[in-house]
Amino acid sequence: MADVRDFLFEIGTEEMPSAPLNNAASQMGKMVPEALDRAGLSHGKVSVLTSPRRLCVHVADVAAATDAIHEVKRGPAASIAFDAEGVPTKAAEGFARKCGVSASELIRREDTDGREYVFAEKSIDSIPAEPILSELCASVLGGLQWPNYRSQRWGATHETFVRPVRWLCVLFGTEVVPVSFAGVESGATTRGHRVLAAGDHRVASASLVDYRDALGRAYVMPDEDRRRLINEEIARIEAERGVRVERPRSVFDEVVNLCEWPTVLIGRFDDEFLAVPHEIICESMLSNQRYFPIYDSDGKLTPEFVVVSNGRPECADTIIDGNERVVRARLYDAKFFYDEDLKVSLEEFRSRLASVGFQKKLGSVLQKSERMEDLALVIAREARVGASSASDAQRAAHLAKADLVSSAVVEFTSQQGVMGGYYALASGEAPEVAAAIRDHYRPRFAGDELPEGIAGCIVAVADKIDTIAGMFAIDEPPTGSKDPFALRRAAIGVINMLSRRLSCGFEAIVDAALDLYLEQGLSFDKAAVKDAACAFIKGRMEQLARDNGVPTDVVAAVSAGDITVPADFFELCSVLQTARTEDPDTFENLATAYARAAHLADASLGDAVDQSLLNDAEAALSRAIDVAAAVIGAASAEKRYLDVVSALASLRAPIDRFFDEVMVMDEDESLRNNRLRLLNRFESVFSGIADISQLAK
Repeated sequence: MADVRDFLFEIGTEEMPSAPLNNAASQMGKMVPEALDRAGLSHGKVSVLTSPRRLCVHVADVAAATDAIHEVKRGPAASIAFDAEGVPTKAAEGFARKCGVSASELIRREDTDGREYVFAEKSIDSIPAEPILSELCASVLGGLQWPNYRSQRWGATHETFVRPVRWLCVLFGTEVVPVSFAGVESGATTRGHRVLAAGDHRVASASLVDYRDALGRAYVMPDEDRRRLINEEIARIEAERGVRVERPRSVFDEVVNLCEWPTVLIGRFDDEFLAVPHEIICESMLSNQRYFPIYDSDGKLTPEFVVVSNGRPECADTIIDGNERVVRARLYDAKFFYDEDLKVSLEEFRSRLASVGFQKKLGSVLQKSERMEDLALVIAREARVGASSASDAQRAAHLAKADLVSSAVVEFTSQQGVMGGYYALASGEAPEVAAAIRDHYRPRFAGDELPEGIAGCIVAVADKIDTIAGMFAIDEPPTGSKDPFALRRAAIGVINMLSRRLSCGFEAIVDAALDLYLEQGLSFDKAAVKDAACAFIKGRMEQLARDNGVPTDVVAAVSAGDITVPADFFELCSVLQTARTEDPDTFENLATAYARAAHLADASLGDAVDQSLLNDAEAALSRAIDVAAAVIGAASAEKRYLDVVSALASLRAPIDRFFDEVMVMDEDESLRNNRLRLLNRFESVFSGIADISQLAK
């Protein structure tokens, strides 16, 4: 068996932030095996282990040396490779260059087919692993990228890293691999927990067992062990107390990367803080202290929280007391902001929006609020909602942005809207108005909930379409790499709300939004901007349909029609795809016939058909067109899209017969033109519904 050993490469640093730590771990998990493969060193499983102060890659069964290689490559025939004087031709020189040898080193000999060829032979000696591994480590240390974080330089050297490098543990089996970086020389030691096991701890060998043993003695848990322990302890707390611990993924990942020997503890804050909206209490604990709030079985916030400590477990009481002091100070701030905000009316807050810019060319947030208020009535009318919901929506739009200048939102920016809802209730606004203010930023991300009520959906659509229309009006649409106002997310949110809650289209709303900008004094080509903005929103609608499993050709077919109301668009896509799946031959043949008809049709001739000139096949098609057109007209008005698609499918047989029995381009001009008018009528049945030719294979 070939000589193989484990390889261990640990970079020890000052405490690294969670995001770059995770990013670097991912990079190392790719860089190390790729470098080994390039060097020709065979190896086994690659594992990455991390803690706040270390990045470590372990590679099992790394070969002690590369394999010696003797390569033989056959080139062109000797008669081609050399001229009559034996001078190498361009063919020989090119082959030699490709093989990494000179033309004079090429060998001429007869191959098995009896012809003489030139051969390139090259021997590559075996190379010991140690210098390869040393170079690999240097390359990784210098090649790691730190997006969104500045690398640091320390001491007298010029090397940089996200945090100062303090030690390097690099072992190949039991041997230390020489590596030098920023004045630090590699060795066979790691460093322990700063408090529980400070100082150096020897690693016996590069085996994963020995490394984990050394970490255990040093009171350091690898990341997966820390994650599992914290989850198990939190699950135990939940089971014992009958509660739920809120632990958002991003915060939980950060907590895992803030400790090396985690201890899960429970702290408590004063009951008086429960009078403060739980959203800002939780944000204060999660974002500032990385504490996990605890909710009771009824979903109400309790005055307890989970804290993960990196200190001595035996000092739990002291650790808890210290964290309770910290959270108390934070919650006093939150309570102060909330209490002070309650002393100011929402109307007063709203008036202050005049000095808050929305966008340089689009005016202030107060102007946006005024546009949203007018737009809410337009949306209510388009959605045909009741007078009560329309009134609630208009009032909510009036006050929706008021909390942006409140102290609580200035401090806890993610609670915009939420705090406005609380302030609205406190000032006596209707619960529906408060809920609409609270929800109008929804959906904030993929998978987020829609606003609960109709009024909330109306205000949310008004807010998002106002932004979309405004950015297109000043010619700042999103690009492939830039979307600072999150217009794509806004458009998707609009489509979801219109399709699932409001059942109306977006074109009239965009039109009204642009009119409001014109009234404000903004100058632009309304028709061109409307077309661009609507096309943008429609594009997101098409993407949503594809994301929901509708084939691209079906989406393209429906998109070519006139149906732009999202609910109707999705319904027609679904019905057409179902019908096509159940009877593929009918729709494929119909698509082919439609494409042919569309190619021959001549709109300049109109569609007034002379019935006296029709033969049996033409007459049958004419009757079928009349029946289908009547059904489609009535069914479309009532949004019975299954009947619409069935009526389209019914035209397959008569159009097939028509093309089988009729010569469209007859020499008789009157017959020819009459048949083209009949095809115009056939095409008009599909007009506004779908371009069925998209379904042709």
